[in-house]
Amino acid sequence: MESFSLKRSTVADRNQPNLSSKVYVRSTKSGKVQKIVRELYLRQDIPCSSNLCRECLRIAPKDSADKVAPFVLSDTPAGSKNYPNGQYLVPDTNAFLNGMDLFEVETAFHDVVILQTVLEEVKNRSLPLYHRLIALTKNEGKRFYVFFNEFRQETYVARNPGETINDRNDRAVRKAVQWYNQHIQEAVTARSKKSKRVPSVVMISDDRDNLRKAKADGIPASSLSDFVSGLENANELLDMISASQERQEIRSGKTEIFYPEYFTMSKMMTGVKAGTLHQGIFNVSPYNYLEGSVHVPTFDKSLLILGRENSNRAVSGDVVVVEVLPKDQWKAPSTKIIEEENVNKNDNPEAEDGENIISERERRALQEEVKRVHGQTTEGRPQPTARVVGIIKRNWRQYVGHIDRDSVRSTSKSSRQQQMVFLVPMDKKIPKIRIRTRQAGELLGQRVLATIDSWERDSRYPVGHFVRSLGELESKGAETEALLLEWDVQYRPFPKTVLDCLPPEGHDWKVPADTNDPGWRQRKDLRDLLVCSIDPPGCVDIDDALHARPLPNGNYEVGVHIADVSHFVKPNNAMDKEASSRGTTVYLVDKRIDMLPMLLGTDLCSLKPYVERYAFSVLWEITPDADIVSAHFTKSVIRSREAFSYEQAQIRIDDASQQDDLTQGMRTLLMLSKKLKQKRMDAGALNLASPEVKVQTESETSDPVDVQTKRLLDTNSLVEEFMLLANISVAGKNYEAFPQTALLRRHGAPPKTNFEELANQLKVKKGLELRTDSSKALADSLDKCVEPSEPFFNTLVRIMATRCMMSAEYFCSGTQAYPEFRHYGLASEIYTHFTSPIRRYADLEAHRQLAAAIDYEPLDPSLQSKAKLEGVCKNINVRHRNAQMAGRASIEYYVGQALKGKDITEEGFVMKIFSNGFVVFVPRFGIESLIRLRDLATPEPEADFDAENYVLDIKVGKGRKVELFEKITVRITDEKEESTGKRKVKLSLV
Repeated sequence: MESFSLKRSTVADRNQPNLSSKVYVRSTKSGKVQKIVRELYLRQDIPCSSNLCRECLRIAPKDSADKVAPFVLSDTPAGSKNYPNGQYLVPDTNAFLNGMDLFEVETAFHDVVILQTVLEEVKNRSLPLYHRLIALTKNEGKRFYVFFNEFRQETYVARNPGETINDRNDRAVRKAVQWYNQHIQEAVTARSKKSKRVPSVVMISDDRDNLRKAKADGIPASSLSDFVSGLENANELLDMISASQERQEIRSGKTEIFYPEYFTMSKMMTGVKAGTLHQGIFNVSPYNYLEGSVHVPTFDKSLLILGRENSNRAVSGDVVVVEVLPKDQWKAPSTKIIEEENVNKNDNPEAEDGENIISERERRALQEEVKRVHGQTTEGRPQPTARVVGIIKRNWRQYVGHIDRDSVRSTSKSSRQQQMVFLVPMDKKIPKIRIRTRQAGELLGQRVLATIDSWERDSRYPVGHFVRSLGELESKGAETEALLLEWDVQYRPFPKTVLDCLPPEGHDWKVPADTNDPGWRQRKDLRDLLVCSIDPPGCVDIDDALHARPLPNGNYEVGVHIADVSHFVKPNNAMDKEASSRGTTVYLVDKRIDMLPMLLGTDLCSLKPYVERYAFSVLWEITPDADIVSAHFTKSVIRSREAFSYEQAQIRIDDASQQDDLTQGMRTLLMLSKKLKQKRMDAGALNLASPEVKVQTESETSDPVDVQTKRLLDTNSLVEEFMLLANISVAGKNYEAFPQTALLRRHGAPPKTNFEELANQLKVKKGLELRTDSSKALADSLDKCVEPSEPFFNTLVRIMATRCMMSAEYFCSGTQAYPEFRHYGLASEIYTHFTSPIRRYADLEAHRQLAAAIDYEPLDPSLQSKAKLEGVCKNINVRHRNAQMAGRASIEYYVGQALKGKDITEEGFVMKIFSNGFVVFVPRFGIESLIRLRDLATPEPEADFDAENYVLDIKVGKGRKVELFEKITVRITDEKEESTGKRKVKLSLV
């Protein structure tokens, strides 16, 4: 129950705030009635921000420098067919929800007023869209202005008795548009009695009722599609409107239903609480699009989700609730490769009514799988299966793909006929998306960005809309932007607000010469130390440098010096928020997407040689046996003597004629690093492997020239050991100082079931035992997985073991018990990231905590809040993984381009076997690829699959058996993959 009282102002006090009281009446637990009054101050000095208005300029509030914030809206706004005098746009909430992609177009939608009512509604409906809207307000060229209509006296609207909040908010939008129109009319008249060019203030809405009421009140209003139709490039822009609105109108007359209805949220939550339902993240198999899985805590192994009906419109990455199926419906994971592009090649994107949820071809493919006799190996043992009963959180994002040529009716580039087509996503785990477009002919052969709007029960595929074209398939620009979008890497240039945080001296900034300068406060002068850096060739963002020197007592002083980024990036300013959002620097083959502006990353923070730099130093006293006597942490000033590449450092260390102190220091570091590594290995640290190759590119064009396997030298290990030691030392110090809020990094022990398959494969094929009861047992047994005649076999096993591991993750110390801090892979009780603050936000936060731990400066409140730190950890975990995946995708693209037009014979190893194909890994290029039976001969040859012994007996020619771990010779050519439009490496059996 609410009542309102509103004080009216007189002319004399028009610039004084007015008071609106909201009175709430509520009952307490004891039954008493409480009256709560909330007061709202209404003002008349909130400006319209139009450069046409002098009155608002006169009354607008001033800042501490006695200046009015610059007005945003243009005095000559662009016009359109329906509003030739120009327009200011006032979208309501659903206009932003349906058309955010449109509002982000640089060439259209300028001079937009975002009402406070709408901004708050968008925030409640979709946080990602809210962040995109806020970003638009910071884009000076777009001229988006937030108008606080709820606080301006003339635009405030009280809720009427019995009125819904939605109706009240719609009325607030109409009232604000009405006031704006009258206000702008008065402003133009006041400027010039003769002026006839009065811009219209237009409400944009897709709510029919809101539009009807606006028109009845004489308020200029338009639906999003009607307004766009009056713009110059209407055809392209109309494709960008969300399809969900249109779908709702079409669906109202439909009765055909293909998918089960979702449970209500309360039914799902009750079931999860009771343990009858389970919540988890839905993942789709990369080899079989009809097989998904959900890992839930109740079961050791993931629950299998088989078939479209059971996955019930879940998309890979969605948080779902599942119900376990009866035991007689449990199945074994698939041993067959099933690819959507082959099974559903000729689907019609226009067809809706009468289509089956599962096509006949899909049904046959599934039935063949179910008929398989279940053996008793881990490969064939039935596993619990489940069905999706509801979605807790959609993980929908923008998807990159290409238009399926077979789904296009008219391929004419001049045709503007609207047609429904399929967008085939680059990510094979995402289903085809139906999009309606007027430019299908133009989009063929292009990389296209689209988004999913809805997936209703009566549609076999999700429905979405076109966002924009990235360029031609396979072109470097389009494919690079595609992989950045696919992995959600923020690659836009740094906004002006961020650049404004940089030191005004720019590249001329120097460490102050006067040691009494505030910059030197509590810093140790370490400029006399013989410090050097050792990095990959061409590294310009140098985070770390090292030194070692003998002490009189026979021990050594060793120092790790890390770029003092926290000196330049202060908590909560624009640069810090941007770095926090980006989370990490992303390294592609031909470029870097920096976390911090280049001025800091490659100059002022970078520990370049021959110049003085601020650093954060960890100094140890270490015995000749590599035992740590003591550790000391200090802010410092250093001057690096040399920047070596790994190879240069190795050559210098190995050159007996070099006897200078710097080289001797490096030899000491190398000697100690080998002992430190041995101690880690003895404690059970794992020496894992990943397929690492380096693509050499032509310096001018960045075109790939050659692909080489990375060579690891002793100096790689030298740097790694001391970085690990620094991270471990800092983790201990920060945890001691902040037991509840230290930002740490953990690596969970993998469940035994993760290694079941690999252990069985090694036992069956090689008679080897893989023990997983501890990291030490695993490390020792991995060392024994050798084949004398094949040196690469051990590396192959380590690559496969890496894939059985859990992912390491950042966490806040107060959220886990101490035993859970352990880093399984490094065999360390506690660990953090401290040594790369130029390129990782986690390290920057660790620097701030360490600075507070040594009483250098107080800790910012954001680093004392467990909830805030958890939010930071969640984001940087995602960003860290995405950066890795984007880097791999970049290598994959360049390897594909390097092998374009080539025909090479190489050695490979069989990594995985299916009943209709097998996966081969080629060490020379760090690539793995499927060889399907249908690639070997036409028609597809018959084959017997022995799941227990991992053998595929192919009935082709004289017959050919393929076995797991077998070394085979493959022919490498390239092909444009039809399903993804990517240039892929194609392997065939020699």
